[in-house]
Amino acid sequence: MTTPADVHDVRDPEVPGRLLAVERDELVPLLRSRSDGDFALPVAACPDWTVRDVLAHCSSALIRVVENRFEDGVFSPASNDRDIAERADWTNARILDELERGMTEAGPLIGRAGGALDAIALGEWVHAGDVRVALGEPGAYAGRGLPDALALLGTLTRDRGHVPLHADLDDVDEPLKLGEVSGERPPGRFIGDAATLVRLYAGRPVDDAAGYELAGVEAGELNLFAG
Repeated sequence: MTTPADVHDVRDPEVPGRLLAVERDELVPLLRSRSDGDFALPVAACPDWTVRDVLAHCSSALIRVVENRFEDGVFSPASNDRDIAERADWTNARILDELERGMTEAGPLIGRAGGALDAIALGEWVHAGDVRVALGEPGAYAGRGLPDALALLGTLTRDRGHVPLHADLDDVDEPLKLGEVSGERPPGRFIGDAATLVRLYAGRPVDDAAGYELAGVEAGELNLFAG
């Protein structure tokens, strides 16, 4: 059984850096072992993007954090497309070098930002899952980073006043309380595995065989990245 980092009212600034470091150590060596053809595979969760495009987006987002470059419209679809286009003539190895640097240097900066950049760390981890799915690799939206990802999910949903949800996870020891805590709306209830919960919050397709239960809230309401 996996025990997640406790979801407290007080944000832990170490979580974003720890999550990115764990993902760096697992994902980057995997990617360096793949052929160039694998980087051209489509990513179902990101229409019109290939594995290479997703990685270029991820690396550019982290380098923006490292270099403190947040101009108007940053991380909009148009901004993301420009970041990818700027790396069009880069080798795959160079993109991975930038990704590795970003995952190393951005984490502590995100941690010190007081929560304002936490969604970037969680988004990077989710995109790593997207890439694993495209490559046919196991462990998408799970693995060693899951406890810290769930902790970030807890603080993000609470701080954003997201729909309240109580999650009883098959593969996590303690139930999670997610979303706003005002008590104005009764919490929904989720029963299932943690990876499926992450998919719902990330707006990713859920396996028909996942066998989860969701009550008191619509799946679309959980999408943390909608809009």
